[in-house]
Amino acid sequence: MGRLDGKVAIITGAARGMGESHARTFVKEGAKVVLTDINEEAGALIAKELGSNAMFVKHDVTNSESWREVVEKATSAFGNITVLVNNAGVLGPIAETKDLDEKEYLKVCAINQHSIFLGMKAVIPSMLKAGIGSIVNISSIAGIVANYGFPSIAYVASKAAVRGMTKGTAIEYGKNNIRVNSVHPGFINTPMMVEATDESGGDALKDIPLGRLAEAQEVSNVVLFLASDESSYVTGTEQLVDAGMLAH
Repeated sequence: MGRLDGKVAIITGAARGMGESHARTFVKEGAKVVLTDINEEAGALIAKELGSNAMFVKHDVTNSESWREVVEKATSAFGNITVLVNNAGVLGPIAETKDLDEKEYLKVCAINQHSIFLGMKAVIPSMLKAGIGSIVNISSIAGIVANYGFPSIAYVASKAAVRGMTKGTAIEYGKNNIRVNSVHPGFINTPMMVEATDESGGDALKDIPLGRLAEAQEVSNVVLFLASDESSYVTGTEQLVDAGMLAH
C-alpha cells in the first residue's frame, strides 16, 4: 500500500524542480495527482510519463478563474480534492529596496503570496465535501528570517506572508479536519536555485551546517509526510528543511 492511497492532490509549479519531485513522489505513493504549471509542454510530458493517475492542467496561479478551472477538471477526473500543495513560486529581482521596481514587487507577491490565498479558497470547498484535507504551502527560510546572500524584499515579504496565512487558515478549518502547514526549504538543488547561485551553491555553503545543497526529493519527503495521514495531528506548523541554517 502507498502512503497516499485514496488521496487526490493538486500540485502547482509541477513542471520542474521541487514541484516535479512532489508529483512523482505522490503518484508513486498512490495518489491521483493534478500537476499544474504555466509551462504546458514540460508539465504535460511529466503527467504522461506518470500514467493514468496523473493529469496536467495549464494554470496561472495568480488568476482565480484559472483556479476554478483546475478544481473543476480535477474533481471531474478524480473526485474531491484532499491534498493541495501550493508549490509555484519565483525568486524575483535581486535588488535593494530603494531600487526595487513596484511592478516587479507586486508580481512576486502575486505569484508567491496571493496565489496561496486563491488556491486555498478554491480547494477548501472540495475538502469540506470530502471531510478531510491537507494543505501544504511551500514557503522558504526567507519566510522566517531575511534572505542569505542577496537582497530581495519582495521574496522575503511574500514568503513570510505564506507562513502567517498558513497559521490563520489552520485555525479556521481545524474543526473541519483540514490541516494546513508550511514548508520552509533552505538551499535546494533546483533550476531556480542554480539560476540564482550556481550548481555548487556558491557562497551559501558556508552557512549550511551539513555543507551541501539539498536534493528536491529531501523536501518531497517532508511534503509527503504532511500530505499523508501520518501527520494527522500536525497543523499550523512551519517545517524547516534547511540543513540547520537557522540554527546559527
